[in-house]
Amino acid sequence: MATKLQPLGDRVIVEPIEREATTPSGIVLPETAKERPMEGVVLAVGPGRLQDDGTYKPLDVAEGDRVIYAKYAGTEVKLDGDKKVLILKEQDILAKIVE
Repeated sequence: MATKLQPLGDRVIVEPIEREATTPSGIVLPETAKERPMEGVVLAVGPGRLQDDGTYKPLDVAEGDRVIYAKYAGTEVKLDGDKKVLILKEQDILAKIVE
């Protein structure tokens, strides 16, 4: 059975995109030398930030967007064994990658 998450409020679920483990010159990087990923794909978005008048302000990102987020932002969660996702607040997303 697959686990599904629905973010609440202005939170977003992002699947990090792992970088290559080899440098352009062919050197294989050990696990401890790798940097934490800062790029990912949005899997789900919450309804938005609750305003004072009781309405929700929609988020600026949507499912399927590629985003860049703050390096140490969010909470890492493991789904279905080994799939890692991050739960971020919208303010931790720095930019959308537009192709």
